[in-house]
Amino acid sequence: MVAALQTELVLRVKGFSEPISTIYFGGGTPSILSSSEIATILNTIDKNYIVTSSPEITLEANPDDLSKSKIDELWAIGINRLSIGIQSFFEADLKLMNRGHTEEEAHRGLELASKVFDNISIDLIYGIPGASMSQWQQNVERALDYNLKHISAYALTVEPKTALSSFIKKGLISDVDDGQTKVQFEYLVDTLEANGYEHYELSNFAKEGWYSKNNSAYWQGKSYIGVGPSAHSFDGNKRSWNIRNNLQYIKTIGTELPFSEEEILTSVDRYNEYVMTGLRTKWGIDLNEVKSKFGETFETYLLLQSQKYLDQHLLFIDKSTLKISRKGRFLSDGISADLFMLNLK
Repeated sequence: MVAALQTELVLRVKGFSEPISTIYFGGGTPSILSSSEIATILNTIDKNYIVTSSPEITLEANPDDLSKSKIDELWAIGINRLSIGIQSFFEADLKLMNRGHTEEEAHRGLELASKVFDNISIDLIYGIPGASMSQWQQNVERALDYNLKHISAYALTVEPKTALSSFIKKGLISDVDDGQTKVQFEYLVDTLEANGYEHYELSNFAKEGWYSKNNSAYWQGKSYIGVGPSAHSFDGNKRSWNIRNNLQYIKTIGTELPFSEEEILTSVDRYNEYVMTGLRTKWGIDLNEVKSKFGETFETYLLLQSQKYLDQHLLFIDKSTLKISRKGRFLSDGISADLFMLNLK
Protein backbone atom coordinates (compact mmCIF):
# COMPACT_ATOMS: atom_id res chain seq x y z
CA MET A 1 0.00 0.00 0.00
CA VAL A 2 2.78 2.45 0.86
CA ALA A 3 4.47 1.79 -2.50
CA ALA A 4 1.14 2.37 -4.27
CA LEU A 5 0.65 5.66 -2.42
CA GLN A 6 4.14 6.75 -3.48
CA THR A 7 3.36 5.87 -7.10
CA GLU A 8 0.13 7.86 -7.05
CA LEU A 9 1.87 10.86 -5.50
CA VAL A 10 4.31 10.92 -8.40
CA LEU A 11 1.49 10.51 -10.94
CA ARG A 12 -0.48 13.38 -9.38
CA VAL A 13 2.39 15.88 -9.69
CA LYS A 14 1.56 16.78 -13.28
CA GLY A 15 -0.57 19.89 -13.40
CA PHE A 16 -0.32 20.62 -9.67
CA SER A 17 2.11 23.46 -9.04
CA GLU A 18 0.65 25.07 -5.91
CA PRO A 19 2.78 25.05 -2.76
CA ILE A 20 1.72 22.38 -0.25
CA SER A 21 0.90 23.98 3.11
CA THR A 22 -0.99 21.11 4.73
CA ILE A 23 -0.54 17.32 4.65
CA TYR A 24 -3.19 15.15 6.26
CA PHE A 25 -3.03 11.42 7.00
CA GLY A 26 -6.63 10.33 7.47
CA GLY A 27 -9.49 8.40 5.95
CA GLY A 28 -9.06 5.22 7.97
CA THR A 29 -6.53 4.31 10.62
CA PRO A 30 -3.19 5.74 9.45
CA SER A 31 -1.77 5.41 12.97
CA ILE A 32 -1.29 1.67 12.33
CA LEU A 33 1.45 2.58 9.84
CA SER A 34 4.96 2.46 11.26
CA SER A 35 6.79 5.75 11.64
CA SER A 36 9.26 4.72 8.93
CA GLU A 37 6.38 4.07 6.51
CA ILE A 38 4.90 7.51 7.23
CA ALA A 39 8.36 9.07 6.81
CA THR A 40 8.67 7.35 3.42
CA ILE A 41 5.44 8.98 2.25
CA LEU A 42 6.52 12.38 3.56
CA ASN A 43 9.85 12.07 1.76
CA THR A 44 8.07 11.28 -1.51
CA ILE A 45 5.95 14.43 -1.10
CA ASP A 46 9.01 16.52 -0.28
CA LYS A 47 10.92 15.28 -3.32
CA ASN A 48 8.11 15.81 -5.82
CA TYR A 49 6.15 18.85 -4.62
CA ILE A 50 6.81 22.39 -3.51
CA VAL A 51 6.24 22.30 0.26
CA THR A 52 6.07 25.46 2.36
CA SER A 53 8.65 25.97 5.10
CA SER A 54 6.27 25.14 7.95
CA PRO A 55 3.43 22.93 6.70
CA GLU A 56 0.72 21.63 8.99
CA ILE A 57 1.19 17.83 9.02
CA THR A 58 -1.69 16.01 10.71
CA LEU A 59 -2.08 12.36 11.56
CA GLU A 60 -5.41 10.86 12.58
CA ALA A 61 -4.82 8.41 15.41
CA ASN A 62 -6.76 5.99 17.55
CA PRO A 63 -5.99 6.41 21.26
CA ASP A 64 -4.91 2.77 21.60
CA ASP A 65 -2.18 3.27 18.96
CA LEU A 66 -0.51 6.09 20.91
CA SER A 67 2.25 4.59 23.02
CA LYS A 68 5.03 6.87 24.31
CA SER A 69 7.50 5.52 21.76
CA LYS A 70 5.01 5.92 18.89
CA ILE A 71 4.30 9.54 19.85
CA ASP A 72 8.01 10.36 20.09
CA GLU A 73 8.65 8.76 16.69
CA LEU A 74 5.79 10.66 15.03
CA TRP A 75 7.14 13.96 16.33
CA ALA A 76 10.66 13.08 15.19
CA ILE A 77 9.62 12.44 11.55
CA GLY A 78 7.76 15.74 11.25
CA ILE A 79 4.16 15.11 12.28
CA ASN A 80 3.19 18.30 14.13
CA ARG A 81 -0.54 17.86 14.67
CA LEU A 82 -2.54 14.91 16.01
CA SER A 83 -6.25 14.36 15.48
CA ILE A 84 -7.27 11.77 18.05
CA GLY A 85 -10.55 9.87 17.66
CA ILE A 86 -11.71 9.95 21.27
CA GLN A 87 -15.48 9.99 20.46
CA SER A 88 -16.43 9.62 24.14
CA PHE A 89 -14.85 9.20 27.56
CA PHE A 90 -17.55 6.69 28.58
CA GLU A 91 -17.06 2.96 28.15
CA ALA A 92 -20.73 2.32 27.31
CA ASP A 93 -20.67 4.88 24.48
CA LEU A 94 -17.49 3.39 23.01
CA LYS A 95 -18.97 -0.12 23.02
CA LEU A 96 -22.19 1.14 21.42
CA MET A 97 -20.20 2.78 18.60
CA ASN A 98 -17.99 -0.31 18.25
CA ARG A 99 -14.82 1.64 18.99
CA GLY A 100 -11.58 -0.30 19.44
CA HIS A 101 -10.30 1.65 22.44
CA THR A 102 -11.37 1.90 26.07
CA GLU A 103 -12.08 4.87 28.32
CA GLU A 104 -8.73 4.31 30.03
CA GLU A 105 -6.88 4.26 26.69
CA ALA A 106 -8.59 7.50 25.67
CA HIS A 107 -7.19 9.28 28.73
CA ARG A 108 -3.78 7.64 28.53
CA GLY A 109 -3.36 8.44 24.83
CA LEU A 110 -4.27 12.09 25.41
CA GLU A 111 -2.00 12.41 28.44
CA LEU A 112 0.99 10.98 26.56
CA ALA A 113 0.35 13.02 23.40
CA SER A 114 -0.06 16.26 25.38
CA LYS A 115 3.49 15.94 26.72
CA VAL A 116 4.93 16.11 23.18
CA PHE A 117 2.41 17.84 20.89
CA ASP A 118 1.07 21.38 21.29
CA ASN A 119 -1.35 21.04 18.39
CA ILE A 120 -3.88 18.33 19.26
CA SER A 121 -7.47 17.97 18.10
CA ILE A 122 -9.97 15.41 19.34
CA ASP A 123 -13.28 14.18 17.96
CA LEU A 124 -16.35 13.92 20.17
CA ILE A 125 -19.78 12.52 19.29
CA TYR A 126 -23.05 13.88 20.68
CA GLY A 127 -26.62 12.60 20.34
CA ILE A 128 -25.64 9.05 21.33
CA PRO A 129 -28.76 6.99 22.21
CA GLY A 130 -29.00 6.39 25.94
CA ALA A 131 -26.31 8.94 26.82
CA SER A 132 -27.71 11.46 29.29
CA MET A 133 -27.17 15.20 29.26
CA SER A 134 -25.04 14.78 32.35
CA GLN A 135 -22.76 12.36 30.51
CA TRP A 136 -22.39 14.77 27.59
CA GLN A 137 -21.52 17.59 29.98
CA GLN A 138 -18.85 15.38 31.56
CA ASN A 139 -17.46 14.53 28.10
CA VAL A 140 -17.06 18.21 27.29
CA GLU A 141 -15.58 18.98 30.72
CA ARG A 142 -13.06 16.15 30.40
CA ALA A 143 -12.00 17.47 27.01
CA LEU A 144 -11.51 20.93 28.53
CA ASP A 145 -9.27 19.45 31.23
CA TYR A 146 -6.61 18.81 28.57
CA ASN A 147 -6.51 22.44 27.37
CA LEU A 148 -6.70 21.31 23.75
CA LYS A 149 -6.13 23.71 20.87
CA HIS A 150 -8.89 22.21 18.74
CA ILE A 151 -12.06 20.17 19.28
CA SER A 152 -14.30 18.66 16.59
CA ALA A 153 -17.77 17.45 17.56
CA TYR A 154 -20.25 15.63 15.36
CA ALA A 155 -23.84 14.50 15.79
CA LEU A 156 -24.17 10.74 15.67
CA THR A 157 -25.52 9.53 12.35
CA VAL A 158 -26.87 6.00 11.96
CA GLU A 159 -25.55 4.49 8.74
CA PRO A 160 -27.58 1.73 7.04
CA LYS A 161 -26.34 -1.87 7.29
CA THR A 162 -24.38 -1.20 10.49
CA ALA A 163 -24.66 -2.97 13.82
CA LEU A 164 -26.05 0.22 15.38
CA SER A 165 -28.76 0.46 12.73
CA SER A 166 -29.68 -3.19 13.35
CA PHE A 167 -29.87 -2.70 17.13
CA ILE A 168 -32.21 0.29 16.69
CA LYS A 169 -34.48 -1.58 14.26
CA LYS A 170 -34.72 -4.50 16.69
CA GLY A 171 -35.57 -2.16 19.55
CA LEU A 172 -32.48 -3.15 21.51
CA ILE A 173 -31.47 0.49 21.88
CA SER A 174 -33.28 3.79 21.39
CA ASP A 175 -33.14 5.71 18.14
CA VAL A 176 -31.34 9.04 17.92
CA ASP A 177 -33.37 11.78 19.63
CA ASP A 178 -33.16 14.97 17.53
CA GLY A 179 -34.36 17.10 20.46
CA GLN A 180 -31.64 15.79 22.74
CA THR A 181 -29.06 16.18 19.98
CA LYS A 182 -29.98 19.86 19.59
CA VAL A 183 -29.77 20.51 23.35
CA GLN A 184 -26.36 18.82 23.52
CA PHE A 185 -25.13 20.82 20.52
CA GLU A 186 -26.21 24.10 22.13
CA TYR A 187 -24.50 23.15 25.42
CA LEU A 188 -21.33 22.34 23.47
CA VAL A 189 -21.31 25.71 21.69
CA ASP A 190 -22.04 27.72 24.84
CA THR A 191 -19.45 25.90 26.94
CA LEU A 192 -16.61 25.92 24.43
CA GLU A 193 -17.12 29.57 23.52
CA ALA A 194 -17.15 30.45 27.23
CA ASN A 195 -13.78 28.71 27.49
CA GLY A 196 -12.09 30.66 24.71
CA TYR A 197 -12.85 28.52 21.66
CA GLU A 198 -13.99 30.04 18.37
CA HIS A 199 -16.84 28.20 16.66
CA TYR A 200 -15.29 28.70 13.23
CA GLU A 201 -17.14 25.88 11.45
CA LEU A 202 -20.31 24.00 12.31
CA SER A 203 -18.46 21.00 13.80
CA ASN A 204 -15.16 22.65 14.70
CA PHE A 205 -13.88 24.77 17.55
CA ALA A 206 -10.39 26.20 17.99
CA LYS A 207 -8.39 28.46 20.24
CA GLU A 208 -7.30 31.67 18.50
CA GLY A 209 -4.73 30.92 15.80
CA TRP A 210 -5.25 27.15 15.90
CA TYR A 211 -7.76 26.56 13.11
CA SER A 212 -7.19 23.37 11.10
CA LYS A 213 -5.43 24.52 7.93
CA ASN A 214 -6.45 21.30 6.22
CA ASN A 215 -10.15 21.58 6.96
CA SER A 216 -10.19 25.32 6.28
CA ALA A 217 -8.80 24.66 2.79
CA TYR A 218 -11.80 22.42 1.99
CA TRP A 219 -14.32 24.97 3.22
CA GLN A 220 -12.66 27.81 1.33
CA GLY A 221 -12.71 25.88 -1.96
CA LYS A 222 -8.94 25.46 -2.38
CA SER A 223 -7.46 22.77 -4.63
CA TYR A 224 -6.23 19.55 -3.03
CA ILE A 225 -4.92 16.11 -3.94
CA GLY A 226 -6.36 13.02 -2.30
CA VAL A 227 -4.15 9.92 -2.44
CA GLY A 228 -5.18 6.34 -1.70
CA PRO A 229 -8.30 4.14 -1.97
CA SER A 230 -11.54 6.19 -2.00
CA ALA A 231 -9.60 9.48 -1.85
CA HIS A 232 -11.11 12.55 -3.54
CA SER A 233 -9.24 15.33 -5.33
CA PHE A 234 -10.37 18.80 -6.42
CA ASP A 235 -8.78 21.42 -8.68
CA GLY A 236 -11.45 24.10 -8.61
CA ASN A 237 -13.39 22.86 -11.61
CA LYS A 238 -13.00 19.09 -11.58
CA ARG A 239 -13.52 16.49 -8.85
CA SER A 240 -12.11 12.97 -8.97
CA TRP A 241 -12.35 9.93 -6.73
CA ASN A 242 -10.21 6.81 -6.52
CA ILE A 243 -11.07 3.12 -6.59
CA ARG A 244 -12.54 2.09 -3.24
CA ASN A 245 -11.18 -1.45 -2.98
CA ASN A 246 -7.69 -1.62 -1.45
CA LEU A 247 -6.43 -4.60 -3.44
CA GLN A 248 -7.83 -3.31 -6.72
CA TYR A 249 -6.25 0.09 -6.03
CA ILE A 250 -2.83 -1.48 -5.42
CA LYS A 251 -3.07 -3.62 -8.57
CA THR A 252 -4.19 -0.72 -10.77
CA ILE A 253 -1.79 2.04 -9.70
CA GLY A 254 1.14 2.25 -12.11
CA THR A 255 -0.64 0.42 -14.93
CA GLU A 256 -2.38 1.92 -17.93
CA LEU A 257 -5.76 1.21 -16.37
CA PRO A 258 -7.59 4.18 -14.79
CA PHE A 259 -7.54 4.23 -10.99
CA SER A 260 -10.03 7.07 -10.58
CA GLU A 261 -13.20 8.58 -12.03
CA GLU A 262 -13.86 12.27 -12.48
CA GLU A 263 -16.55 14.82 -13.18
CA ILE A 264 -16.40 18.38 -14.43
CA LEU A 265 -18.41 20.58 -12.08
CA THR A 266 -21.06 22.78 -13.65
CA SER A 267 -21.64 26.33 -12.48
CA VAL A 268 -24.65 25.01 -10.53
CA ASP A 269 -22.46 22.36 -8.85
CA ARG A 270 -19.84 24.94 -7.89
CA TYR A 271 -22.46 27.38 -6.62
CA ASN A 272 -24.10 24.70 -4.47
CA GLU A 273 -20.76 23.67 -2.98
CA TYR A 274 -19.87 27.29 -2.28
CA VAL A 275 -23.17 27.77 -0.46
CA MET A 276 -22.84 24.53 1.50
CA THR A 277 -19.28 25.13 2.69
CA GLY A 278 -19.64 28.87 3.19
CA LEU A 279 -22.71 28.70 5.36
CA ARG A 280 -21.06 26.17 7.68
CA THR A 281 -18.26 28.59 8.52
CA LYS A 282 -17.84 31.84 10.42
CA TRP A 283 -16.84 33.49 7.12
CA GLY A 284 -20.23 32.95 5.49
CA ILE A 285 -21.13 33.50 1.84
CA ASP A 286 -19.70 36.57 0.13
CA LEU A 287 -22.54 37.91 -2.02
CA ASN A 288 -20.14 39.90 -4.19
CA GLU A 289 -18.17 36.73 -4.87
CA VAL A 290 -21.35 34.86 -5.78
CA LYS A 291 -22.11 37.56 -8.32
CA SER A 292 -18.58 37.69 -9.78
CA LYS A 293 -18.06 33.90 -9.87
CA PHE A 294 -21.49 32.71 -10.92
CA GLY A 295 -23.40 35.72 -12.20
CA GLU A 296 -26.29 37.95 -11.19
CA THR A 297 -28.87 35.18 -11.70
CA PHE A 298 -27.30 33.15 -8.89
CA GLU A 299 -27.03 36.13 -6.55
CA THR A 300 -30.68 37.04 -7.12
CA TYR A 301 -31.76 33.44 -6.56
CA LEU A 302 -29.70 33.17 -3.36
CA LEU A 303 -31.19 36.34 -1.88
CA LEU A 304 -34.71 35.26 -2.83
CA GLN A 305 -34.29 31.82 -1.23
CA SER A 306 -32.66 33.34 1.85
CA GLN A 307 -35.43 35.84 2.59
CA LYS A 308 -37.58 33.58 4.77
CA TYR A 309 -34.55 32.63 6.85
CA LEU A 310 -33.56 36.29 7.16
CA ASP A 311 -37.09 37.03 8.37
CA GLN A 312 -36.82 34.21 10.95
CA HIS A 313 -33.38 35.50 12.08
CA LEU A 314 -31.76 32.21 11.13
CA LEU A 315 -29.59 34.06 8.60
CA PHE A 316 -28.30 37.63 8.58
CA ILE A 317 -26.30 39.83 6.23
CA ASP A 318 -23.16 41.51 7.51
CA LYS A 319 -21.37 43.83 5.07
CA SER A 320 -22.54 41.95 1.95
CA THR A 321 -21.81 38.57 3.56
CA LEU A 322 -24.61 36.10 4.22
CA LYS A 323 -24.07 34.28 7.51
CA ILE A 324 -25.82 31.76 9.71
CA SER A 325 -27.08 33.19 13.01
CA ARG A 326 -26.46 31.58 16.37
CA LYS A 327 -30.11 30.55 16.36
CA GLY A 328 -29.72 28.90 12.95
CA ARG A 329 -26.45 27.00 13.48
CA PHE A 330 -27.99 23.64 14.31
CA LEU A 331 -30.17 23.90 11.18
CA SER A 332 -27.42 25.05 8.81
CA ASP A 333 -27.30 21.92 6.63
CA GLY A 334 -31.04 22.04 6.00
CA ILE A 335 -30.94 25.76 5.30
CA SER A 336 -28.04 25.29 2.87
CA ALA A 337 -29.98 22.63 0.98
CA ASP A 338 -32.87 25.05 0.56
CA LEU A 339 -30.51 27.62 -0.96
CA PHE A 340 -29.20 25.17 -3.57
CA MET A 341 -30.06 25.75 -7.18
CA LEU A 342 -31.47 22.52 -8.59
CA ASN A 343 -32.08 23.54 -12.18
CA LEU A 344 -30.68 26.34 -14.30
CA LYS A 345 -33.10 27.20 -17.09
